[in-house]
Amino acid sequence: MPDAAWTTDSTGTGRFHPPAGVTLYVPVVVSLLVQVPPTIAIAVWTRHLAPWATAASILLATASALALLAARRFPGPTVAVITALAVADVFIPTWGPPYISLAFAIVGAVVRGARVWAFVSVGVGWLFAVVVGTLLRLDWHPLQVAAITAVLAACFGIGAFIRNRRDRAIAYRAQLAERRRTTEREERERIARELHDVLAHSLSQISVQAGMGLHLFDREPEKAREALANIRGLSATGLDEVRGVLAFLRGDERSPHTAPLTPQPQLADLERLADQRTGLGLTVTLDDRLDGDLPPSSVQTTAYRIAQEALTNVVRHSAASTATITLDRDGDDLVVTVSDDGVGMQNATEGTGIRGIRERAALLDGTARLTEGSRGGTTVTARLPWNGPA
Repeated sequence: MPDAAWTTDSTGTGRFHPPAGVTLYVPVVVSLLVQVPPTIAIAVWTRHLAPWATAASILLATASALALLAARRFPGPTVAVITALAVADVFIPTWGPPYISLAFAIVGAVVRGARVWAFVSVGVGWLFAVVVGTLLRLDWHPLQVAAITAVLAACFGIGAFIRNRRDRAIAYRAQLAERRRTTEREERERIARELHDVLAHSLSQISVQAGMGLHLFDREPEKAREALANIRGLSATGLDEVRGVLAFLRGDERSPHTAPLTPQPQLADLERLADQRTGLGLTVTLDDRLDGDLPPSSVQTTAYRIAQEALTNVVRHSAASTATITLDRDGDDLVVTVSDDGVGMQNATEGTGIRGIRERAALLDGTARLTEGSRGGTTVTARLPWNGPA
């Protein structure tokens, strides 16, 4: 028998779910105790009953209770069989306890999705009992008919209530599972972005610098030495950032041994980024029009990463000689613009870098677009809410 379990609903309240065997056998036992012993007691007390009537009443009461054993696998046929047994008992010249097994059968059928079976079976059985009983001149009191009808309707209502609660619980669990999958997917995307930021940018720049260094090693040793110096600085910065990201992903960023060696980059770090990207025929300048007015830290980090990605695309694809990073404020927006004088839109494909820029802007409810400059080259413009997402 499966173990009992606790679950938590949308309000955080724990709910107890009994083992499956309990929900199957408890109705059977309760029905047997409520129906069979009282039927035997009534038969003994009223000695004038015919033996066949006594035996039939006991047999019907027992059979209707035991029929509940099939309620889980065959809820529809079960409610039909128990209804037939209850109707048959109506025409036996004796009286006994209420058929609580019929109530269990109705509720179980509605909960398990056999609502049509329950409606048809009970409706036909009740109509048959009333009509035939009236024709046979059975003692049907109007209040008795109304009371039994109300009890049967209440059983259907209880079953519908339990069914609705179960459906809501299933929908809530599905929602939780979908929310968990969405969170995991977003976390994987976030990790991918972070690793892309701290690895792809530095490694792509190192690759370019190494290629230029090898190309100029014999002809222009000074240029080659400059490339090697840049490689050394880029590799050290990239290594520190990788350590920081890995420490954060491990969740031990507060540890003195694994804390990030570099903080999250801010707009003040763009000048150093421009210096790192300057060299070997490319000049990067920073045009800061904010006059010291800075947005929150999270917005600054996103702006830095967008500028970093845009400059990486310039180095790898545009064949530009100059690039400019412009910071400006337009109302409630921080505007980050990276423009170059390279080959322009003809070589600007919607690759991982451009998608990453758009995704980072969208995370802050901002926008990013790629356009061709007025004098050639490519311009990346990102508009980010100054105070972050609403």
